[in-house]
Amino acid sequence: MPPKPHGQLRRGQLLTTYGPGALFDLPRHAAIVGGLDAWPLPSELEEIIEPRLTRTIQVITGVINPRLYAPPAADDAPGGKPLGVGVYRFPEWFVVQEAAASGSRTRSRRLVHRKLLDKSNKFDGLPVVATRFVAACSRGHIDDIDWRAFVHRGKTDCRQQLWLDEHGTSGDLGDLAVRCECGAERSLVEATNREAHPLGRCNGRRPWLGLDSNEQCGEPLRLLIRTASNAYFPQVLAVLSIPERDSGIDAVVEALWDELSIVQEPGDLRVVKRKLNVGERLAPFSDEEVFAAIQRKRSGVVPLEKPLKQVELDAILAAPEGYGDDVPLNEDFHVRRLPDQVWRKSSLSDGIAAVYQLHRLREVLALIGFTRFEAIMPNINGEYDQEVERAPLAREPKWFPAVENRGEGIFVQLDSAAVTRWLQRDAVQRRLKELAGGHVLWQARRNTKQPFPGGPYVLIHTLSHLLIQSLALRCGYPMSAIRERIYVDMVGQRYGILLYTGSPDASGTLGGLVQQARSLEEHLDHALRTGMFCSNDPICAQHTPNNTLEERWLLGAACHGCALVGESSCEMWNDYLDRALVVPVFGLEDAAFFAVE
Repeated sequence: MPPKPHGQLRRGQLLTTYGPGALFDLPRHAAIVGGLDAWPLPSELEEIIEPRLTRTIQVITGVINPRLYAPPAADDAPGGKPLGVGVYRFPEWFVVQEAAASGSRTRSRRLVHRKLLDKSNKFDGLPVVATRFVAACSRGHIDDIDWRAFVHRGKTDCRQQLWLDEHGTSGDLGDLAVRCECGAERSLVEATNREAHPLGRCNGRRPWLGLDSNEQCGEPLRLLIRTASNAYFPQVLAVLSIPERDSGIDAVVEALWDELSIVQEPGDLRVVKRKLNVGERLAPFSDEEVFAAIQRKRSGVVPLEKPLKQVELDAILAAPEGYGDDVPLNEDFHVRRLPDQVWRKSSLSDGIAAVYQLHRLREVLALIGFTRFEAIMPNINGEYDQEVERAPLAREPKWFPAVENRGEGIFVQLDSAAVTRWLQRDAVQRRLKELAGGHVLWQARRNTKQPFPGGPYVLIHTLSHLLIQSLALRCGYPMSAIRERIYVDMVGQRYGILLYTGSPDASGTLGGLVQQARSLEEHLDHALRTGMFCSNDPICAQHTPNNTLEERWLLGAACHGCALVGESSCEMWNDYLDRALVVPVFGLEDAAFFAVE
């Protein structure tokens, strides 16, 4: 009889919150999600075809010809074969649930290793729970704390019983202490002193990859709380599927690779093209072009192509004018530019060049790695730099987990001439200099070379957040279900916002968001007027990015009371926001792109 699963997760969660290497709690155990080697075989999973995304993953990760597969889905049918994702028990140190002494403010509980538990996972007949404290390094490695070395302040031969003492009920680190029956004792707050390296050096342990998966490291270990939000930051790439005629011959060859992989010479290609589906899809290209693309695919050479977002921007802006009711339509990508007279009502929208309705869209997301403690942000093109260090999903990854969502969206294009005039204003240049100065401080703190995204990005990103808050009031979707995708083409001077929602269901979404494009000016008016004020003004409005006390170096006039949204909606982890660039705010009225009367 197949093993019964110990818990359930949505497929999308295996790419975000609970991907390989993530820590979580099962009903009876604490565990770490296993790497791809602990997943079902690729032959048992559903393959997702998105050539543009796989080529980008190859460039970023160095994996030759990677493939994408969806996480296993539950099969509740009688006799169905259960497919699950393997997990490993972690951590291996536990706290015994001792009875608290009556009237005492101090509670002492024994710390024991998993090897000392009986067959029913108890110690001396008492239940145990996994300790919430582990040790990790900046490279994603994670391990149990060496409790004996910690309490004795170094290596020791002492094997007497360890205790975790809690003074009070707050659970604060200052109220916790580890004690050995030999008399040694140490407060847990000392584990946070990063300069002293109280937890020692990392041995490169990667428990999500199974036994004997350690690698060389030596980084200082840091205290990590298992359930903390900084325990796992996934690196997810997202693309929109666009028609093959816009994505090039390499995308077509990728999609037909099962048939074209046998082609060794041009004569073989003519034979394969006799198949109806192959011949039709290769019809726009010459045999020489197709054969050259086959050779590139086989050798793993990735052709130089535009960044992910630039290709999408080209496809959106090339859409004809219309209302989206023409047939046949492409279920993956159906875009029409909404006629101006439908949505433009006044001079308020003078800074807006056009509005597009994405009646159908397909989004594919793929997980390529993860970090701990601090998130690594993608660049403004939605890609990660090759030199970015990430923890791997498998010992030798050949494929990556992915999901596809189908939905709808609104694309708002800003007027490039208006953006150029705005950038030339003295007040705007002064404000952008302050924002760039905060970015420099952030670079020094994070030891990163990620460049400042520029004034247009901060402007559009902030406007996007304000529009999301307005759209959520009327479109029928909660704010957390609306996502943004910011497009900034500095060379071509093209700027836009895609606000969209999606669902893994094959039918996609119901059209409530895309129809709000007709009322864009109403949403713009609401967004600008609410963005002028914040419940935390004047503190929020007068915040400067170079304030070392607050350390909010990537934010101008922006906080949780005005411009910040749920992280599921934001592509930049709620950074690079400033209301002062969008609308006049208290004390800074002359840097705004929009003039609100």
